[in-house]
Amino acid sequence: QVQLVESGGGLVQAGDSLRLSCAASGRTFSRSAMGWFRQAPGKEREFVAAISWGGSNTYYADSVKGRFTISRDNAKSTLYLQMNSLKPEDTAVYYCAARGESKSSAYVYIRAHEYDYWGQGTQVTVSS
Repeated sequence: QVQLVESGGGLVQAGDSLRLSCAASGRTFSRSAMGWFRQAPGKEREFVAAISWGGSNTYYADSVKGRFTISRDNAKSTLYLQMNSLKPEDTAVYYCAARGESKSSAYVYIRAHEYDYWGQGTQVTVSS
């Protein structure tokens, strides 16, 4: 089992920055590929960013590419999402997710069903 707890969400203005954190416990975090997803009201959960368990590979949704950065600190068992130049359309509940097993240290996963563990989410609201 893996427990994931997100933090860092809040209410900001367009153009501001936020850094989300996801603290993991209960399993060897350093061997888990990780990802961030988000869900806006009335919409389906969508992929935001992913990182391999080795940290060498990352992948982003087109909508956040160049503005968001995913990173991980395996020593602290923590996943991060640095969000810059926030837009009102970034408003959503953000979830971190962990995969139990990976094909390799360099593999990333971008589909929700590929993840085994989920956090409870943190709300991000961007006002215009």
